[in-house]
Amino acid sequence: MQFIAFDASYLEKLIAADARTEEHFVSYFSELIQLKLRSRLNSREAIEDVRQETFVRVFSQLRGGKGLRDAERLGAYVNAVCNHVLLEHYRSRNKGESTIEDETETVFVSREPDALAVLEANENARMVRNILRELPPRDRNLLRSVLLDERDKDEVCSEFGVSRGYLRVLIHRAKQSFKLFYIHRLGEKRAS
Repeated sequence: MQFIAFDASYLEKLIAADARTEEHFVSYFSELIQLKLRSRLNSREAIEDVRQETFVRVFSQLRGGKGLRDAERLGAYVNAVCNHVLLEHYRSRNKGESTIEDETETVFVSREPDALAVLEANENARMVRNILRELPPRDRNLLRSVLLDERDKDEVCSEFGVSRGYLRVLIHRAKQSFKLFYIHRLGEKRAS
């Protein structure tokens, strides 16, 4: 699955009910929502109900002016609405008489991170690894040693032949270099 970075024009088209944008939006998020719900609901009908209600609420909130301001948060916003609808679904099922199936479903609800969170984390980890490969060797080794491997700073100072004060300067510069590559990479993702 290819993750998409959403921009303000996409959000504006979605709010304006542009048919093509709506079709893309529903197709893209349907796949993610279904991945998430498969481990939480035991029937196709329930999954479809939650999926459809999620889209109804997202569209009504976006178009009612109560929705999202930052287009980059669209994925998290849809996920939050889906979580809310899912909780309401659980509550509505628990209001009626409890059956063995209901109790079994409650007992076996997955406590693992949902599929969307896992996919996003994997995508972010891949991007960080790629950016680290593009950094100059000194910056790459410094960031790995201090931030990823969490090595003792005195040990890192000895390895790089610098004082603790200058190590802070080098770490700051390496972080700035990483940030520039990261921002550039996000720009490329949005353009594609």
